[in-house]
Amino acid sequence: MSTKASAAALVQAAKDLSVSWQETKAHWRDVKAIEFEAAYIEELPNRLNRTLSVMAEIDNLFAKIRHDCE
Repeated sequence: MSTKASAAALVQAAKDLSVSWQETKAHWRDVKAIEFEAAYIEELPNRLNRTLSVMAEIDNLFAKIRHDCE
């Protein structure tokens, strides 16, 4: 799988998780749910953006390596 395909899969997984979390929040409304959301869900967009940025850098490095090896 290419880095671009992997990045697209990661974005889709994050969207799926967001939908699932919204459904879960409708039924899970205690202190632990709030703690879980604060610890994991709220930070996810920032971590996803950083990960996608690094994946783009890796893709650029792979392209440079392929070019240099030709």
